[in-house]
Parts: sequence; C-alpha cells; structure tokens
Amino acid sequence: MPGRNSAPLKQHLKGIVILHEDRDLLVVDKPPGLLTIATDREQERTAYHILTDYVRKGSARSRNRIFIVHRLDRETSGILIFAKSEKAKFHLQGGWEETEKRYLAVIHGRLESRAGTITTTLTENRAHRVYSTPDPTQGRLSHTAYDVLKETKLFSLLEVRLLTGRKHQIRVHLAEKGHPVVGDKRYGKEGDGHRRLALHARSISFQHPFSGQRLTFETSIPGYFNELVGNLT
Repeated sequence: MPGRNSAPLKQHLKGIVILHEDRDLLVVDKPPGLLTIATDREQERTAYHILTDYVRKGSARSRNRIFIVHRLDRETSGILIFAKSEKAKFHLQGGWEETEKRYLAVIHGRLESRAGTITTTLTENRAHRVYSTPDPTQGRLSHTAYDVLKETKLFSLLEVRLLTGRKHQIRVHLAEKGHPVVGDKRYGKEGDGHRRLALHARSISFQHPFSGQRLTFETSIPGYFNELVGNLT
C-alpha cells in the first residue's frame, strides 16, 4: 500500500513506539493502560504528556506542541495520531470520516453471523456510561462493521472497522450483542478476570493533511491476543 509503514522508527518512549514522524504528524503505537490525555486524577502519565516532552526535547521553554486528533480508551492499545500544529489537526479531523480505522477485538462467545454491521444510536448518561437508545433525537447514529477471523470454544477474534467514532462504540455495540470484549470491566461480563481489555487499534489509513499522500500504518498483533485465541499470523 502507498505510504505503508509497519516498522517502528524510534526507540520506545515509556512504552510508546513512534511509527512515523514528520514536520506535521506523529503516529504512535500506544500501550494498554496509558491515557491519551490528562484527566482530573492523572495529569502526567498520558501519551500527550510523554510526546509533548519528546517534541520539546525536555525543554520546558520550547514552543513545540502536539495536538490531539483522536483518542483511545486507557485500556485500548494501538495506533494514535497527533498533529504538530492546529492547522494539521483541523485538516485531519475534517477528513476523519474518510479515515479507515481497523481494530482487533477478542470477544466472549460466537456471533450468529461471521460478518455484519451493528448500527444503533448511542448516548451517554450522567455516570458516563454509553448505551444504545431507540430515540434517534437523543444520541448519535453509530456504525460498527466486523468480520470474524477465528473462533475457539470460548472466544472469537474479530477485525472491526470503525465507521463512526463514538465514545466506547466498539465495546458497547459488542456488549449489547451479548458478546462483550474480553477484559471489559465497564461493559463486560461480571467476574471477567482477564487482566486487560482485548481491544487493539491495529491499523489506520488516511490522507496526509498537506502532501495529499495516502498513508497506511499497521501494528503487530499483541501477544495477549495469542494467549486468548491461539497463535496468530
């Protein structure tokens, strides 16, 4: 694929691997357990903080900045894009619907259909829990496409295409189907003792905001997924 790059170009930065860097963009592979951006409880152990320090080369006086283009949940691993200017950020976000985002997910059980698209209207309550509503005026229409790649007695491995980018979308859609993502402590099965969420942002393909080149990046399959469904290639 044009612009394909699956090999890390930099050393690890506190668990983050830089897949691509130019004057406009940073594309990174985020480990599970790391926030994208700060919360009231956590200010420094975030991808944003670590990468800001990186572009400033440790100098607090540096004017170099990075800008959030999109987010991954704390326990979701995989590809994140950061912009190095507001102009690049707005270009990327303006074309976000044309950005192809593919995830890997290991779910409990087996889906009735080996391929399909889940479509619901998603909304959020005051406890910040996302759920589907039958009232189209109370939420945002959301589409999640999936293909089953492998099945075992307990789990299924899915490739998921995020057709819209709502908060917790993949996790909610699969949980409401009766097949939550393994390790999902918010929407998952009660008593699920797995150590982490089995959701990984595997690949992304988008148009560079200024050169117009189509860029595609792909990460390796986390070893944790091999533990759940057997060896994968």
